[in-house]
Amino acid sequence: MITESDIEHIAELADIGISKDEVPEFTTQFNAILDYFEVLDTVEGESAPDAGIVNVFRDDEPRPCLSQEKTLENAGSTENGFIKAPRVM
Repeated sequence: MITESDIEHIAELADIGISKDEVPEFTTQFNAILDYFEVLDTVEGESAPDAGIVNVFRDDEPRPCLSQEKTLENAGSTENGFIKAPRVM
């Protein structure tokens, strides 16, 4: 069972802003999700796929791709021949 202090700790680790008013609701929802996983653990099914199943994916085959110049034409911002993305942190 997850406690309110667990929710506050998880929110801090995930850098999610949860107000004190929201903590009880999140605690209830989190425990409901964990209870559902317990239900799923009781479901019986086949443990392995049938032996007759084969790989349906195609083989990897090299194909021509866009040149660096063409690719950079579509980029919003570039720097030294690379696509420049905004900083995340």
